[in-house]
Amino acid sequence: MDITDILNLSLLASMVRLSTPLVLAALGGMYSERGGVINIALEGIMLAGAFTAAAVTARTANPWIGLVSAAIAGLLVAAIHAVATIQFKADQVVVGTAINILFLGVPALASGAMFGSTGSTPQLPREQTLPDWNIPGIDSIPILSQLFSGHKPIVYLAILMVPASWYVLYRTRFGLRLRAVGENPEAADTAGVSVARMRYAGVLMSGVLAGIGGAYLSIGQNSLFTRNMTAGRGFIALAALIFGKWHPVGASLACLLFGLAEAISIRMQGVVSIPVQFIQLIPYVLTMVVLAGFIGRATPPKAIGVPYVKEK
Repeated sequence: MDITDILNLSLLASMVRLSTPLVLAALGGMYSERGGVINIALEGIMLAGAFTAAAVTARTANPWIGLVSAAIAGLLVAAIHAVATIQFKADQVVVGTAINILFLGVPALASGAMFGSTGSTPQLPREQTLPDWNIPGIDSIPILSQLFSGHKPIVYLAILMVPASWYVLYRTRFGLRLRAVGENPEAADTAGVSVARMRYAGVLMSGVLAGIGGAYLSIGQNSLFTRNMTAGRGFIALAALIFGKWHPVGASLACLLFGLAEAISIRMQGVVSIPVQFIQLIPYVLTMVVLAGFIGRATPPKAIGVPYVKEK
């Protein structure tokens, strides 16, 4: 076996595609956690978005309606998380875990009621999935064309969201206030910033982005929803967020690393004489190594996970 059978330009293109849902979920988690709310529920939100996108597209034959519906579904699930943790001050990790468990079962139940199958939604025709976009200008440059042209629109959204999130977080009043309530909510409250409102905004933004990331899996990368199709990507996005130190660029680079690991594991199947089960473990082992090696070194927002109680 030649190493070029695995490591080539198409592998990098696969890395970009496979890291897309991770980037969106990690950026969503960044908004939530920068505001002080731990969002363990990213996995459940992605599942909600993936199922909603596939189910609505199957009913309407329009993937764009499915995509918008996935964003709304992510928003609604995140709203549950926000109300429970911000309004009622429930434990953020417990609420997030409960949402993840809930959406391991709800999509299967809904799929059985809607389509008569709890295992998956109906297979979508190719014309009912998100289209591939070729970028003028880039499309005529051989290397850049293979890397950055011909992807689904959500891929370009994820790429654009990285600099946009950096700008929002570090160059806008909203970003300053969001970071303030995540670091020192008492001082932010004294300065006239509504801690609850900013935290709601952060959590809801995380829901929209994670929901879109889930939609990419079911109507972009694939053409149907299957049970637990996120396969831990929400947790990998959280690991990338920690690895990237809650910074949009750092988190996105970490997502690319995980995407590369997944692309290599896919490429190795059938090429090397190793049982496929061990090859499929590569992204998850990398996640464990990253968490073990960096979770102690990364410094989270100081008020993360702590409900804010306004002094009277």
